[in-house]
Amino acid sequence: MNHPPESQRGPTVENTCPDAARGVETGLEQVDVLLQDVVSHDDPFIAEASAHLLNAGGKRFRPQLTLLVAHLGRGVTPEVVQAAAAVELVHLASLYHDDVMDEADLRRGVASANARFGTGTAVVVGDLLFGRSSELVSHLGPEAVRLQAQTFVRLCAGQIRDDRPVPEGVDPVEYLLGVLGDKTGILVSTAARYGAMFSGCDDATIELVGEYGQRLGVVFQLADDLLDVAAEAETSGKTPGTDLREGKATLPVLFARRSTDPEGARLRELLAGPVAEEDLDEALELLRAHPAMAEARAYTQEYARRTIELLEPLGEGEVPEALRDLVHAVADRVV
Repeated sequence: MNHPPESQRGPTVENTCPDAARGVETGLEQVDVLLQDVVSHDDPFIAEASAHLLNAGGKRFRPQLTLLVAHLGRGVTPEVVQAAAAVELVHLASLYHDDVMDEADLRRGVASANARFGTGTAVVVGDLLFGRSSELVSHLGPEAVRLQAQTFVRLCAGQIRDDRPVPEGVDPVEYLLGVLGDKTGILVSTAARYGAMFSGCDDATIELVGEYGQRLGVVFQLADDLLDVAAEAETSGKTPGTDLREGKATLPVLFARRSTDPEGARLRELLAGPVAEEDLDEALELLRAHPAMAEARAYTQEYARRTIELLEPLGEGEVPEALRDLVHAVADRVV
């Protein structure tokens, strides 16, 4: 799923709206305590492997969103804390699986689970964390269980579709947005929904924040894909061109491919498939200078603007403003 290092992954609630962050801080401490308890195990090896990425750090972006949205209702309840922890466990589990699929050596600045414990163990520990998450959600009622199951299905579907070519006759940009909505947006959506559900918000608010979270996740991934091209390793904390090496059809790549400018012929040739290591610097240089980058930036900003518009029914206030700021913070990384 192409997650960048957690230390570099961008905005959190605390750096978008400090006042709202103070209302989230106590809840996040409770979430972290619960996470440590949930990943513990009688077998020391299983306990170590389960807590490996949890203890490596991370922004806890999704649980923070759950806790922030809860302040649209009656605030952070014990159920909100459980739901926030469950969402983070799903995210952690997906990282274990991602690193196996990507054959990654590092995650969050430490050895990846597959490098540390072996591929087979990393896969099963990821499954274990999915199970732990489901166990937490089982205490929250059938609607939460249903939402969790639907989230699992879409996460898997997004990953499968991401590894497949665009079907014939399907618009590549629309296909990309669908993939990003599944593999990234759905878990952010579920995080927001849980915050509204377990703080007593009405159905209209639950639906609104769910759609907001879905789109926020897509904005995040669109911006991250741009950073994969535009950012230097020293500032981004990740090696640029990872998506190009893997042949990923990200938004700037799609826009460059459909260009008919004769001057872009060499770039289109390079982007026809995975870019070879010896051609990577040339491909990055050409793509950075190509109008496709400006087009992709403008598309991302417009998508972000429409995401912010979704929040209009919430009116003004600290929490709606923090939610708006979060979109800006995600999208503006690539301005």
